[in-house]
Amino acid sequence: MREIVLDTETTGLDPSAGHRIIEIACIELLHHIPTGRAFHRYVNPGRDVPADAHAVHGLTEDFLSIHPQFEAIVDDLLEFIGSDPLVIHNAEFDIAFLNAELARIGRPMLAPTHIDTLMMARQRYPGAPASLDALCRRFDVDNSERVNHGARIDCGLLAAVYLELIGGRQPGLDFAAPETAIVSAIRIARPARAHAPSAQELAAHEAMLALLTAPLWRVEV
Repeated sequence: MREIVLDTETTGLDPSAGHRIIEIACIELLHHIPTGRAFHRYVNPGRDVPADAHAVHGLTEDFLSIHPQFEAIVDDLLEFIGSDPLVIHNAEFDIAFLNAELARIGRPMLAPTHIDTLMMARQRYPGAPASLDALCRRFDVDNSERVNHGARIDCGLLAAVYLELIGGRQPGLDFAAPETAIVSAIRIARPARAHAPSAQELAAHEAMLALLTAPLWRVEV
């Protein structure tokens, strides 16, 4: 089964207010495991980047101005996604922005099958924090490189979190022996035991047998 983990960064929170996608990333999963295939683009939004958005992702208008606009990368994006389900944290947000970008260039909107990991986390852990950072802490996923939000790094983190949300890796399927399984053993030499009974042991055995009443092995048939 093929799935696509997807994340975007934007100039703001509302595409209907003119905010645009400025970064998009995808990671291919096969049977829930990353294959190594990925898609990543920065996108020139054709507008400014407000200070509050810059504080989140650190992307500037000058940096984005040298990158292609959405219409130049859309075919590569759609080819990578194909018709497979999308795995997105807060899917409503990203899909709304993708569809707004597609509408601007007269392309059909997406109606993808999608898995919303935010909803999954809220159902599994009611009342608990469900942000990507909170889930990384819960599942001990290393997010130390996540200084700012970024679509590429967030996709990698989300792929790991998604695997945990659906049950995690099954240790029984990991055939690689851990390093701790290799130990150095020292055999301690012991003196050989005598296998024949001593005269004292034989006498004690006969004394015990004499206490038995009509043992079976002495009954005459």
